[in-house]
Amino acid sequence: MIDKDFLLLIRELIENKSWKLLKQELNLLEPHQAAELITASSDTDGIIIFRLLNRELAKDTFANLELDEQETIIELLASDGRKLSELLNDLDPDDRTAFFEELPGKVSQRLMQMLSASERETATTLLGYPEESIGRLMTPDYVAVKPHFTIKQAFDHIRRYASKSETINIIYVVDDRWNLIDALSIEVLLLADPDCHIEDIMDHRYIALNATDDQEEAVKAFSESDRVALPVIDSSGTLLGIVTVDDVFDVVQEESTEDFQRFGSISDAIVNPIKARVGMLYKQRIIWLLALVFMNIFSGALLANFENVIAAVVSLVFFLPLLIDSGGNAGSQSATLMIRAIALGDVQMKDWVKLIGKELAVSLLLGVTMALGVSIIASFRAPEVVLVVAVTMVLTVMSGSLIGMLLPFVFTKLKLDPATASAPLITSICDILGVFIYFSVATMLL
Repeated sequence: MIDKDFLLLIRELIENKSWKLLKQELNLLEPHQAAELITASSDTDGIIIFRLLNRELAKDTFANLELDEQETIIELLASDGRKLSELLNDLDPDDRTAFFEELPGKVSQRLMQMLSASERETATTLLGYPEESIGRLMTPDYVAVKPHFTIKQAFDHIRRYASKSETINIIYVVDDRWNLIDALSIEVLLLADPDCHIEDIMDHRYIALNATDDQEEAVKAFSESDRVALPVIDSSGTLLGIVTVDDVFDVVQEESTEDFQRFGSISDAIVNPIKARVGMLYKQRIIWLLALVFMNIFSGALLANFENVIAAVVSLVFFLPLLIDSGGNAGSQSATLMIRAIALGDVQMKDWVKLIGKELAVSLLLGVTMALGVSIIASFRAPEVVLVVAVTMVLTVMSGSLIGMLLPFVFTKLKLDPATASAPLITSICDILGVFIYFSVATMLL
């Protein structure tokens, strides 16, 4: 976090127009610190701060800003075409792609015209990949060597091109057609004899990503390896670029936010509720809530169908919320476990049969334990319905758990995000089922 005293100092320097001293102070900052400073400042002060950063720091600082802050910077720089063009051309290709894909099409096209011919070609290529594909994450800035290079020649090549590469921790080996044939850590090259050839130290053990695959495939690949970067190839094996671990961290954060919010029945991920507009927040939440309102009408219809039972044994009403909520809670727990396991790849579609048996056993134990608890309460409050509430508790917990476990599999099979099997949806289904089970049991036993 930016120190309050430092923030006051920066504001004082801006007020006094001490530009030289201000520039010296700003260019001692790390990119994330400069981004925090801009976030904590007004738009006017923020653009002054950004303008005084050197080109390298400005590029890295921009990448650390939130989308709405990036848009503000671009808007305020619009009057300075040279500065704006410098910024857009200096941005790392993957950071620039992430920024462009969030903008309206017309705005992106206008900004694309400010790029140099080579950068525009790169931006067009990356934006040409499907949304949420690995191709949108990658950067073409990497270092590649040929197998016939000696170690000494390889290091000469690395020194020549390393400044343009996103990372030099991994050096890629390609053939004359630019097909990827190996990926070597810089440590391996450092320990090798300078006169031996690259092909002498190759082991052909590497992990590569496909440009058209979903970004979640990159997350899995990074979680299973200890690499800071992974190569990206096309269907023919040609090396197209690399994806770095910091880009994957961003994907993980976005996916986690999206899944968490979908589990709460929010249509699309809301990055920052403080900055989001009221109308947008309303639109994201109202669709599911209305749908669930109409689903819950079934609960009312079922209650009306059992009016005679309720009239005969009024004490049944006391336990109704407790029983149906228990089924919904058990279902939400089960769904949370399944969604997480599916997302991590620990559970596959074929595993659902095995999991049913295990879930039945677990939910039976849970239901019996909770039935004992509710029976104690019923024995004091309404002894005549002890057996009804006990049996209902076991059945609702078991049915709720099975619904919570199976819904993520159903949505996955339908090619939908399993997080769409949200807690409110599961709760609504369990409410309807719980009412039916409760009063059916009461009708039979009473």
